[in-house]
Amino acid sequence: MSPSYTGSRRWQEVVRFGDLLLAASEREGDHEAVVFAAARSTYAQLTERAFALARALAAAGVRPGAKVGILMPNCLEFAELLFGISLAGAVIVPINARFAPRELRHVIEHGDLEVVFTSDVVVDRVDYVARLHEALPGLSQQPPGPAPLALASAPALRTIVLVGDRKASGMRDVREFAALGAGGGEEEVLRIHRRTAIRSPALMMYTSGTTATPKGCVLSHEALVRTAVVAGRTKFEMTREDRFWDPLPMFHMSAILPLIGVVDAGATFISMTHFEPGAALRMLEEERVTINYSTFPAITQALLHHPDYDPERWRGIRLVNNVAPPDTLADMQRRMPYSIQMSAYGLTECGGVVAMSDPEETLEQRWTSAGTPFEGIELEIRDLETGGPAPPDQPGEIVVRGYSLFDGYYKEPELTARTFDADGWFHTGDVGSLTPDGRVRYLGRTKDMLKVGGENVGALEIESYLATHPAVLIAAVVGVPDPRYGEVPAAFIELRPGAHVSETEIVEYCAGGLAGYKVPRHVRFIAQWPMSATKIQKFRLQEQIAGELAQARADSHT
Repeated sequence: MSPSYTGSRRWQEVVRFGDLLLAASEREGDHEAVVFAAARSTYAQLTERAFALARALAAAGVRPGAKVGILMPNCLEFAELLFGISLAGAVIVPINARFAPRELRHVIEHGDLEVVFTSDVVVDRVDYVARLHEALPGLSQQPPGPAPLALASAPALRTIVLVGDRKASGMRDVREFAALGAGGGEEEVLRIHRRTAIRSPALMMYTSGTTATPKGCVLSHEALVRTAVVAGRTKFEMTREDRFWDPLPMFHMSAILPLIGVVDAGATFISMTHFEPGAALRMLEEERVTINYSTFPAITQALLHHPDYDPERWRGIRLVNNVAPPDTLADMQRRMPYSIQMSAYGLTECGGVVAMSDPEETLEQRWTSAGTPFEGIELEIRDLETGGPAPPDQPGEIVVRGYSLFDGYYKEPELTARTFDADGWFHTGDVGSLTPDGRVRYLGRTKDMLKVGGENVGALEIESYLATHPAVLIAAVVGVPDPRYGEVPAAFIELRPGAHVSETEIVEYCAGGLAGYKVPRHVRFIAQWPMSATKIQKFRLQEQIAGELAQARADSHT
């Protein structure tokens, strides 16, 4: 078992990403490390595969600091690549599998990716081979095999490695690629790994904006690893016996950070290639899961409202992580009487997580806040109008300072400079508040603050109230232009299975519990949400309803 951080301990280890696997393999070589329905691996097997990939990368000419991308669904190979790339001294670039060809081309070209690993499987209607061919003009004309690529659309890209059994133009078979490192030993990899500095780049995560192209957030080994290790030890209190279920995309921080905590503890990380609630419930039971990291309402609610769900069958799940409005968290906790529900606040630019609730906190504290910031991370609330410090319980912009901050947006010095102030505080663009005892409350994005007739309205406040309606499963609120008030709320709602309610009934319900200017002026029912990796893309909802209203106005004038 890893040593725990305690209040009396005056020091912390700070290690590189690859060190986590090397240490776990020495302690827990025969213990299960990663589990999928179709494949599983011990720590010894995972380490052996990571070394083989690191040797192949070095033999292919990938030098420390080079960028290596992963465009794949959740799978065992993804975990092997994360550690293999890191042991080779390269920078991991997980690529959002939802990116359109235009966004994908931007990441590969802008990020100076030299190698991209992809998969021949088709998951959730995504064919990665076809998408890469569409994203990179000329790729389909390249012969399959080891010849280096020469693409005008991605000049740094030399190799695409295809995991699977298919052959594809411009792509190299993974078995052929791995053979490059055959015959080599561990020492050559360790020689490279030992030269890696703690503050050198470990990972570059591209975050998708609402209007601009995705931005590359460069995270050091310290920023990536340090908080995740402390969270695993002091918040989740993980041991080797824990079995941690995380169905979230492995290209996202919400999977990479939990994986770090799991490996540090020598526990077992369990995931799915494609989330389906019935299969997920069976996996939770059959794999004897002890920690459920479903995290987002769309996933957790799908589990809790599935006809097969019975809390008695999952009594062994001691902790569940969820991020949602307080009323939604309260409802979900009632449906999970044997588990302690936790919450967190974070963002990629701040190392993924900044604050997390503690299992020892009261139910109300865990429902209404995201806990306190981790030691070594400073968090303040700045008044939205004056920029000065906001008093307790007063909403303002969340600013963060500390070791977990990213090193900047890749090749975007002006954008980076705009997000940091002279004192080193990163301005998150998030709205929140601090309780008198220092707990963080997330209230939404600054652009989620509506201005209705001169009054500030938080979208999250309306969403939280809508979640208390018995027919509402998920709600998202956006602002739409209004000739009289400047902006008014519009609510998009996914109903619970079998529920029926009208737009008028929703408006009347809100009028009974919200100030008049906060009541949605438009209600739309939705079955399929426009999503990024894990979040609802509100800008698409805004575009949809703005288009509808514009068309309605045009029709009224004809």
